[in-house]
Amino acid sequence: MTSEPQPATDLSSTAARRELDAIVAAFEDGDLDLDQVVAQLTRATELATELDRRIKATTLRVEELAPALLAIAADPETGEILS
Repeated sequence: MTSEPQPATDLSSTAARRELDAIVAAFEDGDLDLDQVVAQLTRATELATELDRRIKATTLRVEELAPALLAIAADPETGEILS
């Protein structure tokens, strides 16, 4: 009896990427039994969707934080970034 995989939302980004990489490699190598194709394609879609969601959320957060960091690093008189 096969246990259900952990939901993609419960995996770390690294674990989700590794699992997705392994599925892609199995497709590329032709290592999937015909009976596994749909299940693995479904899982790959779940993983890719979750990773995409996280990338978009992280990008948005970085875009929100970057102006504050630049303001802290800028010379108050010239606006140039201090090194």
